[in-house]
Amino acid sequence: MRVLVVNCGSSSVKLRVLQFPNEPATWDAGQLSTVLEGAVKDIGGKADVEIHVPGQPPISARVPVPDHARAIECLFERLAHESGDSGREILAEGVDAAGHRVVHGGDRFSAPVLIDGGVAADIDALSELAPLHNPACLAGIHGARSALGPGIPMVAVFDTAFHQTMPDRAKRYALPAKLSERHGIRRYGFHGIAHASLLDGYLRASGKRREQSRVITLQLGNGCSIAAIDAGRSIDTSMGFTPLEGLVMGTRSGDLDPSIVSHLCEKESVDPAEVERWLNEDSGLLGLSGRTNDMRELLDAVTQEQHAPSKLAVDLFCYRAKKYVGAYLASLDGADAVIFGGGIGEAAPEIRNRICAGMDWCGVVLDPARNATAVGLLPGQAARISAEHATVDVYVVAADEESWIAQEAVRCLQETPKK
Repeated sequence: MRVLVVNCGSSSVKLRVLQFPNEPATWDAGQLSTVLEGAVKDIGGKADVEIHVPGQPPISARVPVPDHARAIECLFERLAHESGDSGREILAEGVDAAGHRVVHGGDRFSAPVLIDGGVAADIDALSELAPLHNPACLAGIHGARSALGPGIPMVAVFDTAFHQTMPDRAKRYALPAKLSERHGIRRYGFHGIAHASLLDGYLRASGKRREQSRVITLQLGNGCSIAAIDAGRSIDTSMGFTPLEGLVMGTRSGDLDPSIVSHLCEKESVDPAEVERWLNEDSGLLGLSGRTNDMRELLDAVTQEQHAPSKLAVDLFCYRAKKYVGAYLASLDGADAVIFGGGIGEAAPEIRNRICAGMDWCGVVLDPARNATAVGLLPGQAARISAEHATVDVYVVAADEESWIAQEAVRCLQETPKK
């Protein structure tokens, strides 16, 4: 069985076709093979298009790609015309199903669902809560439908679904109940697919059982979030009503006093939407440093130039993450493991060290050599970086969101009654 996975970001599309083994009972991320991978980056103008078929030279081009639907078309066109016999064979054999990452499922979707007209309409209605992402996801769905035809079943896998298990004490805000209920205001959480994949990679590497595990997962990239997971169920996470809440991120502020919004509106003579744009696009690492949201560049600026604003940005980023780790250790009544993932979590040993430094009092102790060498992991791979005497394991896991989406899509199709 072959499954196409479409992962749409606000300005990118990642595409992957995965081959499943014949026996469904044996499926896990380590047993799926990649038939092809593709990506389109910087959608909206001149975009970078990349396709890789195992055993074939990579295909790359820079072409106009105005929207996500055209990005899907472009990937399939280049696969057919430029990848030789292997690419044409993949298209001829086709795929059996498609799985789509959808960022926001609101209260409506707590599990993957077969996409029909009603589901697409619900995803569109939730665009109000995720204006940068849900429309892109819908465009990916329509683009894949156009490329694959009406006969291929497609499944939506929601980032918010993993956090639907949060108890009321974690997901509710202390607002008047009538307001919260009238407007659907609650903490939804995001990055659920990534957090689920980090947990899955840790369980496979450690041999631990899901139902007996208590873990803290840190998804650290341009967007950042942390989750407390008990027996495979999310009990708390840092992102809330929108992805703006929580940790310091590349361009997002994370937690702040809500009165700051009205204060800035008054002092700068702007409306709330403009302040919200500042908090989402001009804050975080970029705003603090005044230079960049790239952690590699910030670390270089600290070590080579002793650039004080960059140092503050790194310090604040690590402090906020460390504070959340401590809070979630309390929420879980202790943890078996702390798991790092995401572009920063996987590639920056210095950041992992700063976050874990001084936490030996609760059993979190890194092994410097293990931490330094745990970089460049392939999707799904995991490396333990904690010291032998540590009572809380610390792992780096390269999240494999596409494999998780594919597995969730197939499970959904198996559990959906055939008409």
